[in-house]
Amino acid sequence: MEAPNGTEKDDYARRNRHLSVLQQHCAFFDRDSDGVIWPQDTYIGFRRLAYNPILALIAVFIIHANFSYPTLPNGRFLPDPFFRLYTENVHKDKHGSDSGTYDHEGRFIPQKFEDIFSKYGSGDKQGITLRETMNYMKGQRCIADPIGWGGAFFEWVATWILLWPEDGRIKKEDVRRIYDGSLFFEIAARREGEKEKNQ
Repeated sequence: MEAPNGTEKDDYARRNRHLSVLQQHCAFFDRDSDGVIWPQDTYIGFRRLAYNPILALIAVFIIHANFSYPTLPNGRFLPDPFFRLYTENVHKDKHGSDSGTYDHEGRFIPQKFEDIFSKYGSGDKQGITLRETMNYMKGQRCIADPIGWGGAFFEWVATWILLWPEDGRIKKEDVRRIYDGSLFFEIAARREGEKEKNQ
């Protein structure tokens, strides 16, 4: 509700209007914008976001081992030997037991996003605590869907590690900007700027 036109900062939504929101979410990791995300691209992306090397390697393994095959270009049936992700088909990586914020075409469904906070958030509904996040994940579980449960758990743990708020509540706007990927660019630029100052 608060951002009906998407992320307007730095003209992000307009510049990326040719991409689905799920593709925008992945664009940070596609450094050369060729539509192919290699495992080393994911590793470098997580390191730019200040995840430690071990967590970055775990993320690479989880993401590429699970999500590479569904994104193969049409007509290919053998797994990619390099476990690359093809962003043109990234919508095929949608898993169960999630919020439904992305639809099966990778588009953003605002009402599903709002439901996370209206149903599970407390107070002003503009944020969510760690306990509320756990309640949300339990509430979204589909029966016999261990891959979906694991995917949701991994995504929210990564979100909490990235944002880890001092007041114990991740902000709704920050989560929305993770969905469209715009926050990744901002955090990386801020951290790279801090590194330059310290050198």
